[in-house]
Amino acid sequence: MDNYFKVIELFAGVGGFRLGLENSTKFKVIWSNQWEPSTKAQHASLVYEARFGKEGHSNEDIEKVPTSEIPDHDMLVAGFPCQDYSVATTLHNSKGLIGKKGVLWWSIHRILKEKQNKPGILMLENVDRLLKSPAAQRGRDFAIMLKSLDQLGYACEWRVINAADYGMPQRRRRVFILGYLKSQKTYNNLFKNDPFQWLHFDGIFSKTFPIVDEEQKEYTLSLKKWSLTRLTEEFNVEGKTSPFQNAGIMVNGKVYSKKVKSNYAGLYRSLGDVLDHDNVNDDFYLDESELDKWEYHKGGKKLARRAANGHVYYYSEGGMKFPDPLDKASRTIITGEGGKSPSRFKHVVQTPKGLRRLTPLELERLNTFPDNHTKLEGISDSKRAFFMGNALVVDVVKRLANTLEKNL
Repeated sequence: MDNYFKVIELFAGVGGFRLGLENSTKFKVIWSNQWEPSTKAQHASLVYEARFGKEGHSNEDIEKVPTSEIPDHDMLVAGFPCQDYSVATTLHNSKGLIGKKGVLWWSIHRILKEKQNKPGILMLENVDRLLKSPAAQRGRDFAIMLKSLDQLGYACEWRVINAADYGMPQRRRRVFILGYLKSQKTYNNLFKNDPFQWLHFDGIFSKTFPIVDEEQKEYTLSLKKWSLTRLTEEFNVEGKTSPFQNAGIMVNGKVYSKKVKSNYAGLYRSLGDVLDHDNVNDDFYLDESELDKWEYHKGGKKLARRAANGHVYYYSEGGMKFPDPLDKASRTIITGEGGKSPSRFKHVVQTPKGLRRLTPLELERLNTFPDNHTKLEGISDSKRAFFMGNALVVDVVKRLANTLEKNL
């Protein structure tokens, strides 16, 4: 009998989950899948194979991979595609689970449903907007996920984790979901436990990332009598706010959640801590002739826009600190971080040599990846930046893995 948890990694990207889990000797990724439908060249998959090898790695559309070809496993992890919920677009325009890439949630569902030997543990990651999308039915998408997991025999706990709140060098807020199959001891412990006790003290998240209440109000609801179809059509059709807060549990169809905040007393890392002062190509320094454009993009402005019906409205955005402060955790990396063109969202730092953009290595450090993890012949700096805009913070997974190792 193997003395480690066999893991499959879906929507693997460049392997953030794997790096975090395999830091512990208790977890071993035995099969992975990475497929990018919008490009002919599979750059992320190439990086994954270069770092972890080709054995057990699939580079084909997961929707076309038969469940029978996926090996039995103890744990399934997935940072499933989040373009439909991304903070780079407005919530009103997000499509949630019915979006072009959002439907890939059902690939996870299909594997869990068809596997006779279901994985005992799930670890899922997405943008925190998942808890309140779509705009017309706040929380509907998450309710559908919770209901489908309940039907498959899982209880779960979730937490929105801002990596910077726990000492990491980037303000990157993501929702993590841990699922436990009914056959797991953890499921029974969760079922028998007081929700407050689990959320604050006994759960994997609370043991890894301590919290205190941000408000005393508790949010509860039952999904037991809801069907997936009814949830899709009727859930929260009149509600203006989501019933799902940034921490919660679901067991046997019953949901309990609260609004919490971090309770961390450790060391903090800043943007300045990750800078590489020795190996920066001149291309990363800003052209003085374009400083006005950079200042315009970073500054506050009020812009007139025209709606589809011809109505003119004004869009306002506040000013940003330019350059980015080095004594604090960085802003969130997005996929458009690469390239020379002036932009509101790209990071710019002041150095003795002048103002410059962040290098791919520095972006990797902000996500706590190993240095030059994405460096590979044929992979451009812009593509490496794109990888980091899509990636998770490895140390979040690493800390969760350490707690899971001690408690499962």
